[in-house]
Amino acid sequence: MKKTLELLCGVLSGLALLAIMLLTFFDVSGRKLLSQSITGSLELTELLMVVVIFGALPLVSLKNEHVVFDSLDALAAPWLQRIQRALVNLVCAALLFGLAYLMWRTGSEFAVTGETTAQLKITKAPFIQGMGVLCGLTGLVHLFKAFGAAQEEESSEGGTL
Repeated sequence: MKKTLELLCGVLSGLALLAIMLLTFFDVSGRKLLSQSITGSLELTELLMVVVIFGALPLVSLKNEHVVFDSLDALAAPWLQRIQRALVNLVCAALLFGLAYLMWRTGSEFAVTGETTAQLKITKAPFIQGMGVLCGLTGLVHLFKAFGAAQEEESSEGGTL
């Protein structure tokens, strides 16, 4: 399951990042060489950034790549550190599930009202609901880390995928 999550989220984020790079390259090239930019490139970049960020969020949580304040960890007993990690993962899971719910609800409202981007008229609802799904998936990762064997893992040093 872990490998599948890494593959799916990694491919999703990677393809979105590749699309941003290609879009930027062709947009800048078109502006410089043809005095013509790609219509809606800013909107597309914004939407693709959503995919990159929220697609990578489960991977960041899975690999413990979050920014952490660990200066006081040397003073705490190992059993206390395990309890702290479990509590932090539970709080993160609860917050991410709440955020997932709010995003899904907002996406549903946008689907009903037909909310679109200003220039290209791309429907916003699937992106916002996708953000909700990925937040929910990240919440599941934290829930698993709070109760599962993964709780004992220390953070890795780079190299998510």
